[in-house]
Amino acid sequence: MTDEQAAEAVDGARPDGATEAAPEAVTVTSPEVAQAVPQATPDVAHTDAAAHPAPPAAPTPGPSGSAPAFPSVPSAAADPARWGRVDDDGTVWVTTADGERAVGSWQAGDAVEGLAHFAVRFDDLRTEVDLLVRRLTGGRGEARAILRSATTLREKLVDAAVVGDVVGLGHRLDAVVAAAEGAEETERAARAGARDDAVARKEALIAEAETLAEETTRWKHAGDRFQAMIEEWKAVKGIDRKTDDALWKRFSRARETFARRRGAHFAELDRARTAAKARKEDLVVEAESLTESTDWGPTAGRYKELMAEWKAAGRTSKDADDALWARFRGAQDAFFSRRSEAFSARDAEFTDNARAKEALLAEAGRIDLSDVDAARTALREVQERWDAIGKVPRERVREFSARLKEVEDRVRAAVDRRWQAADPETEARVGQFRARVEQFEAQAAKAHAAGDRRRAQEAERQAAQWREWLAAAEDATR
Repeated sequence: MTDEQAAEAVDGARPDGATEAAPEAVTVTSPEVAQAVPQATPDVAHTDAAAHPAPPAAPTPGPSGSAPAFPSVPSAAADPARWGRVDDDGTVWVTTADGERAVGSWQAGDAVEGLAHFAVRFDDLRTEVDLLVRRLTGGRGEARAILRSATTLREKLVDAAVVGDVVGLGHRLDAVVAAAEGAEETERAARAGARDDAVARKEALIAEAETLAEETTRWKHAGDRFQAMIEEWKAVKGIDRKTDDALWKRFSRARETFARRRGAHFAELDRARTAAKARKEDLVVEAESLTESTDWGPTAGRYKELMAEWKAAGRTSKDADDALWARFRGAQDAFFSRRSEAFSARDAEFTDNARAKEALLAEAGRIDLSDVDAARTALREVQERWDAIGKVPRERVREFSARLKEVEDRVRAAVDRRWQAADPETEARVGQFRARVEQFEAQAAKAHAAGDRRRAQEAERQAAQWREWLAAAEDATR
């Protein structure tokens, strides 16, 4: 048996070196494998080949909670005659619990060589069983595979062409089978628990995936999380194919739902960006068409409106948005730069105008009001020169208007006084006002004399009102 065949025997594979009479037997020829399995030393002396040895005791369980004991089986090659014989016609016999059983024929040499040949074949089987024991007790094999191999060896041992302690080897295999059954039950329970844990882990991933699929709007984060969950899913093992397929369908549906929502979101975003790009292109065209305008006020107002419309249009792709904004901003800058230059030149002109009007106001303040006609003529000349000078800086417009109005009011008041002084109706009106004052003063005195306080107060109030009007009328005639 080669090293590779020995390895296959350890894994529970069917041996390949069996003879036609006993295809299950394996011959161990590798020194490493032979040394790896401890050889039991026979504990009885050599007996006659025809003697029937007492069968070894059946395996007994170990201490409570420990693994069962495995009966030891001595090597047959050390004393083949203890376990069988070769008769005169070359038939080879092995001793069993039920008596002798023919296992083959030996015609190639003397009886000792024949027994030795069949004893080596027994030891090969014994080695296979020892390897199963080592795998079982060392936890280096699956209990189900060990049970399958042990059961097969136990069945084949019944008519195996070997010479050795077949009864003891049968008991050792019985112990292996029993221990493997217990280990398989433990493994089955562990697999069931591991399966439940695996199902729970995948159901947790499904719940998370379904939540993301229905609720999230953090598309990049959720997409990365789905990729990570797939790797986590692959790492979860131990679920039967049917259950795993059903779980995967649920997880896959959640991924598809997320993909549809994300696709719809970005499709709508693309549509909005396309519309925003078209709208901003229109705004850029209009902004560029206004750069040469000299209608400063309305054009500046329109640029303000265009800016508001730009913000309301939404965003397009970064590259397109940046390019369109550069054009829009360039058009604005060109217009406002021209307006600024124009306003600077105008402000310089307005400053000169303000100095000229300052001088004119000083001249107007010296108008002689004693000659009303000359004063009116001088005021008209001031007004004509005022208009001819032109505009002043905006922040001084109200100031200059008020100062010119003061001059105009002074001249107008002088004219009104002269006219009122020469107006007969004005004199008549002064007399009427004076008569009414005297009338109400007399009524007040009479009421006081009669003790009518209320009528006296009302008459005094009326007299005071007419007295004010009289004073105003008298001022107008001066």
